[in-house]
Amino acid sequence: MKKSVLSIFVFFLFTHQLLAEIVLPKIFADGMVLQRDIAVPVWGWAEASEKVTVTFLGKQYTAKADKNGKWLVSLAPMKAGGAFEMTVQGKGTKVITIKNVLVGEVWVCSGQSNMEWKIEWLPVKNTEPALANFPQIRMFTVPHVLSGKPQQDIPSGEWKEAVGENVRDFSAVAYFFGKDLYNQYKVPIGLINTSWGGTIAETWMSAGAAKLIPDFKAAVEDLERNPDFLEKARKEAEEAKKRLESLNNAATETGIAGKWWKNDLNTADWKEMKLPTLWEAAGLAGLDGVVWFRKDFELPEKYIGKNLVLNLGEIDDKDETYLNGEKVGQTDIYSDTRIYQIDAKKLKTGKNTITIRVTDTGGGGGLYGKQENMFVGFGNERAAELAGNWKYKIDFAEKINVSINADPNSHPTLLYNAMLHPLIPYAIKGAIWYQGESNAGRAYQYRSVFPEMIRDWRNQWKAGNPLQGDFSFLFVQLANFMKFEDEPKESEWAELREAQTMTLALPNTGMAVIIDIGEGADIHPKNKHDVGKRLALAAKKVAYNEPINYSSPMYQSMQVNGNKATISFKHTGGGLIIKDRYGYIKGFAVAGEDKQFYWAKAYIEGDKVVIYSDQVSKPVAVRYAWANNPEDVNLFSKEGLPVCPFRTDDWKGITVGKK
Repeated sequence: MKKSVLSIFVFFLFTHQLLAEIVLPKIFADGMVLQRDIAVPVWGWAEASEKVTVTFLGKQYTAKADKNGKWLVSLAPMKAGGAFEMTVQGKGTKVITIKNVLVGEVWVCSGQSNMEWKIEWLPVKNTEPALANFPQIRMFTVPHVLSGKPQQDIPSGEWKEAVGENVRDFSAVAYFFGKDLYNQYKVPIGLINTSWGGTIAETWMSAGAAKLIPDFKAAVEDLERNPDFLEKARKEAEEAKKRLESLNNAATETGIAGKWWKNDLNTADWKEMKLPTLWEAAGLAGLDGVVWFRKDFELPEKYIGKNLVLNLGEIDDKDETYLNGEKVGQTDIYSDTRIYQIDAKKLKTGKNTITIRVTDTGGGGGLYGKQENMFVGFGNERAAELAGNWKYKIDFAEKINVSINADPNSHPTLLYNAMLHPLIPYAIKGAIWYQGESNAGRAYQYRSVFPEMIRDWRNQWKAGNPLQGDFSFLFVQLANFMKFEDEPKESEWAELREAQTMTLALPNTGMAVIIDIGEGADIHPKNKHDVGKRLALAAKKVAYNEPINYSSPMYQSMQVNGNKATISFKHTGGGLIIKDRYGYIKGFAVAGEDKQFYWAKAYIEGDKVVIYSDQVSKPVAVRYAWANNPEDVNLFSKEGLPVCPFRTDDWKGITVGKK
């Protein structure tokens, strides 16, 4: 499918050897935090062969720019402290002064929308800014930008103190992570947020690393042959936008002019289509243009007065979505899951009407996600199912001639090139990562992709600063999400969680298990506090070597005796507990040689759990929390960490071979 083109691209690439004055990367700016206790690279650009002097903490460091104008010095390891000033000077009279510099701990924070999720989007959005008074926590957000080849700098960015209103626009997970570390160690904390919602892991890998994955090799080589394709895509997007505007302005009977989003619209001449599906497979073969969809749903009275979430899955290419005649959201990226927050005031008892204006600029079009991802929900409840018959009407069919797919997921490496490479080798303590939702359909592939990405980041940083080493890399396992299943089933999300768990085989890694705080009706859990705290807990052990119980209990081994299977765990901390008023353990399933799983009964025996089922006389395999949304799991360590989902079998999963 040919997708819609984003409007955000790399907009400049300066020629450093022609510079008359010294230029620093945007990351070196007032308020920055430098990493303590290791050598700190400082770099920039000047005229070829120009001598550059960096002065910091009473020491001078000099370097000579190479033939391309690039220069780099390495500051000696420093203790935490500040604020300080840094000066940078070349042969000219201008001196660059960077003020309010702190020395402490620096963390890169990356991933997709759950890392990007801002403080102001949280239910308690008005609370945290009032509590935020951490001038020694500094926040830097990398703007969204794409590139077909590695860039030397980002377009913009500034360091902000984590004080008051400054925190509203920053990553909630990163903020709560940094806040916890600051409260523990009382040293400056620098948080660099480089994330983009809906993105896949391979777009965050370098070309060299991505080519090591056979499934990506051809796409990377294609990009290397045509690294400037984004400029062509931008021009096509501009032309397509003008064409759409022209068609909309000239029309008198189209949806815009006719206000097809109104609730009292006469839809007698609208046809029906079963969604989700690409409309080419439902009678609209070859259609590019605009189609409107409408569906009524009944809202039970118990949900009145509650804020709900509208889930529509993925839509190709663009959507404008209305509820009861009011616009509630729009998205331009085909691969983004459409999830719109609905204020309680916009809902009413009984019939409510959803209207979606879908624009497709080539290839497949329409609502093409999964049936289970189309619903209106509240917390873990599904108030109304939306998959099924919808009314639709064609607005206009027109070839708009956008031939190039240029969103962040169109090729591997695009976000690495533009949003990560420019930061390297800025000295860091480590990285935190929250991503995987967009790779869940290819979970077995993720077993290779994710660890390769971590190795790649470490290798890239070490290439610029050999003393950086294999820095700590901490990540979040996917939360519970989607519909709760009454019977044990196979699960893409469970397989993705398994791939994440397997990545712990890499040194200096840690994982925050959050299988207990997800929301069935929202891919974005609102409890970002505990996500940040659990990442910080892992950091205290992995990065700071604290003697603490930092990990969720993890599966270790299974023994079978008769009709019972006994599971042993590691990282049980102070012991296992059941969070259930009646003492029942939930979430275990057991299978015999026929590979048919049944819910199992279970009880704690010391630091082990014994599982059995009357339907399985000889257990062969046990699974725990193996589902998209195992919302009833209730087995924890006494430290309050949920047992990590696992399976004892290695039977072929449903994502094997998915590319």
